Amino acid sequence: MFVDSHCHLDFPELAGRLPEVLDAMAANRVTHALCIAVSLPELPAVLGIAAAHAQLYASVGVHPDAQQTREPTIDELVALAGRPKVVAIGETGLDYYRLGGDLEWQRERFRTHIRAARACGKPLVIHTRAAREDTLAVMRAERAGEVGGVMHCFTESWEMAQDALEQGFHISFSGIVTFKNAEAVRDVARRVPLERLLIETDAPYLAPVPYRGKTNEPAYVRYVAEEIARLRAVTPEEIAAATSANFFRLFRIHANAH
Repeated sequence: MFVDSHCHLDFPELAGRLPEVLDAMAANRVTHALCIAVSLPELPAVLGIAAAHAQLYASVGVHPDAQQTREPTIDELVALAGRPKVVAIGETGLDYYRLGGDLEWQRERFRTHIRAARACGKPLVIHTRAAREDTLAVMRAERAGEVGGVMHCFTESWEMAQDALEQGFHISFSGIVTFKNAEAVRDVARRVPLERLLIETDAPYLAPVPYRGKTNEPAYVRYVAEEIARLRAVTPEEIAAATSANFFRLFRIHANAH
């Protein structure tokens, strides 16, 4: 069985055909998925989807790219984290790829999320892009390792992966690992300890080969597992078993909870 540790089922590309998406998940032995929040205004849709389907779970957070949105407070995030089916704080982190200028607001938002995660004892879902040093520095300064979590859709260096692993984090790979030009990502996928490995789709984005360029969905997470299995010279079943067990342990979900 496979688990999609990061997807956005509330996004319009998927929300309008959710029954079909869930049927495809089941047909491809994808037993659970974590629906990730990216802003507070959109959170009710995420929570509603998770509440309506036993195999789906939710996070609460504000994405670092969401510049024109209301900032959450620590207390607000902690309260929302107590809602049914919420298992993580995030997606949070730093992204210097698209935005310029003084990004202290982004770092402060990241700090708020880490403090909320520590206050409620739930793991973090961290997004990082073109911000390696600052991401790791904020994580260390705010003691993110006390709750741990996952570096989602990992595309950085092995050195960054090592630092995150030392802080107690898991490393998650998306369909990017199947792309021809992603040898650096494949190198990290070979080296991450099996007990810290997760797989995801980041649907509706980053569909893996053979669906690259099309709308992604949780059913396709099996192709991520199959590529990682090939890279590590093990069976897809071994990657499926390990990543599913890691998911249930990290997010404190009972494997039979659906």
